Amino acid sequence: MKEAQFGFLYMPVLSGSSGRDLAISLAGILGMNSIVIESRKFPDGEGYVRVPSESFDEIRSEPVILVSNTFPDSGIMRTILMLEAINDIRRGDLENYKGEGEQRLEHVGPGVFLAIPYYGYARQDKRFSPGETISARVISEILGKICDGMVILDLHEPKVLDDCDFPVKFVSSMPEIAERLKDEVDPDFILSPDKGAIDRASEVASIGGWEFSYLEKTRIDAHTIEHQAKDLDVEDKVVAIVDDMISTGGTICRASDALRRQGAKSVYAACTHGLFTGGALSRLASHVDGVYTTDSLRNPRSVVSSAPALARGLRELMD
Repeated sequence: MKEAQFGFLYMPVLSGSSGRDLAISLAGILGMNSIVIESRKFPDGEGYVRVPSESFDEIRSEPVILVSNTFPDSGIMRTILMLEAINDIRRGDLENYKGEGEQRLEHVGPGVFLAIPYYGYARQDKRFSPGETISARVISEILGKICDGMVILDLHEPKVLDDCDFPVKFVSSMPEIAERLKDEVDPDFILSPDKGAIDRASEVASIGGWEFSYLEKTRIDAHTIEHQAKDLDVEDKVVAIVDDMISTGGTICRASDALRRQGAKSVYAACTHGLFTGGALSRLASHVDGVYTTDSLRNPRSVVSSAPALARGLRELMD
């Protein structure tokens, strides 16, 4: 059989239908085979998954990778069901009502790795009020019981999973975003919309060799907050705002308005995760000159592949 780039044999990369394109790209980078798990919904909304029987031998012969998001809520359930189906096959638990095929085989051992392009509930990473749950941690604890390790792309706050008792690798698509910005925008400098995004934005700036700044908030009065780039003159400059995710687009729009008031010639936005909720793309269209995201979530602006970043994490995890 063909040998993959990092020493394992021809490992399969599995996904549901929603992650198929990304799984194919990832499999190509790693020199592996891609398998699509059947997934659909019953009329009452409940999910259904089934691993194709012709893939059983492949799944049992080598460690496997499942590409799946924990977003939206149905994505969490679909991920759990797919992991359980894969684990049943590896355990040799093939009993079925129809009595088709062999019913019991030997357990082939651990080797199920989960690659998560977008980790849902990532922003629920702390308890603001008594009685709340730290949802980001809850999701990881559930998934950690049914896989042997995870790779997570651009998690909002990685510290929330510091105490996990299973292997986790955090990876970033900022190198690929920097390359795309270099090719199509070549900004004069990179801006973080707030202090929380400084690490990601400064990484992009460092890769591209651009200047870097972040917006500081200054309260003018009870009703007015002014945003201004720290220590940089943006007059007649091209600026790219970089963040981990864009949801409603409000932060990016306010940052762009502040930059234009300070004389910026053009403003672009880039992020890993493009959620674009509540008409965000229409809102952004009137505030920025272009938007770039990865394909961690399906959206009209996903022009950067997240497969290279996930591949880096999987190599580290399995080496």
